Amino acid sequence: QARLVESGGGSVQAGGSLRLTCSASGGSYSRSFMGWFRQAPGKEREGVASIDPDGNTSYRDAVKGRFTLSKDIAKRTLYLQMSSLKHEETAMYYCSAARWWYESCGYEFDYADWGQGTQVTVSS
Repeated sequence: QARLVESGGGSVQAGGSLRLTCSASGGSYSRSFMGWFRQAPGKEREGVASIDPDGNTSYRDAVKGRFTLSKDIAKRTLYLQMSSLKHEETAMYYCSAARWWYESCGYEFDYADWGQGTQVTVSS
């Protein structure tokens, strides 16, 4: 089981940037399936970006071109660089690690371990 601790949230004006950090302990990190999620008040949690064990990243359409997910294996750290932030992206941001396995059609995964979250507030 992975223990995840997020940091880097804060308050920023619209158009600004933040870099979120997720530090992981426990579990296997070098080949991990991890993601960033966010949840705004009164809304469902939504996936923002993910990285598979091969290092391939994917992003929700709304953040493509503005957010970049990266992983430092030696530091066991996951980063989410966010730029051109929008007011509607104000939310609690969570890091998660998934249980994963490989099927003939590709990776299957189930997000099982979660951090406590870090708050991002974007003022308009």
